[in-house]
Amino acid sequence: MSFGEPNNPYGQPQGQGQQPGYGYPQQAPQGVPQQGYGYPAAPPVSPYGGGYPGATMEMPGGVKAARVMLWILSAFNLLGGLVVIGLSFAVDSELEKSGANSADAQMLADMGQGILIVAGVVSLVFAVFGMVLAAKFKSGGSGVRIGSIVWASIGVLFSLFSLPLGIVSLVLGILIIVFVAKSDGAAWFNRNKQQY
Repeated sequence: MSFGEPNNPYGQPQGQGQQPGYGYPQQAPQGVPQQGYGYPAAPPVSPYGGGYPGATMEMPGGVKAARVMLWILSAFNLLGGLVVIGLSFAVDSELEKSGANSADAQMLADMGQGILIVAGVVSLVFAVFGMVLAAKFKSGGSGVRIGSIVWASIGVLFSLFSLPLGIVSLVLGILIIVFVAKSDGAAWFNRNKQQY
């Protein structure tokens, strides 16, 4: 059998030119994207929520660690605030026991007590803010991530003033900043934006 023979199943049919889509290379008709070989490429899937709607994703280890550290530092600030407020009342009662009656001593004691109360209240508010941030790690959002970085930065700043006692809060604050700012932390907090 030859190529031009009419009964040859592998030959070119008589009276027709090249069939569209037959042979190599193939060109897609205009308006149709070019197809490659093999299976079509799967769309990229983010490990933190880019898959199908309603998928539950696991929080990365670094973000979990940052959340635990945030709870620990918040608890320390809460206890510290309560202790400072308690000390402010102890200072006032110690002054009364000492018998100092001068107006200057009383004014100094009142001012010291006021400063301690304000410092304790600030510490309590800071602790509550940290606990709210730690509780919102599960839901994510860029506001929680930025708030955590700012909260830890303020904690690191105040830890520098209380060295060497503040070394633990200094290290934990730095670790919170690093873990939340890493790429897997950013992917975790921004996972809800990627689904839409």
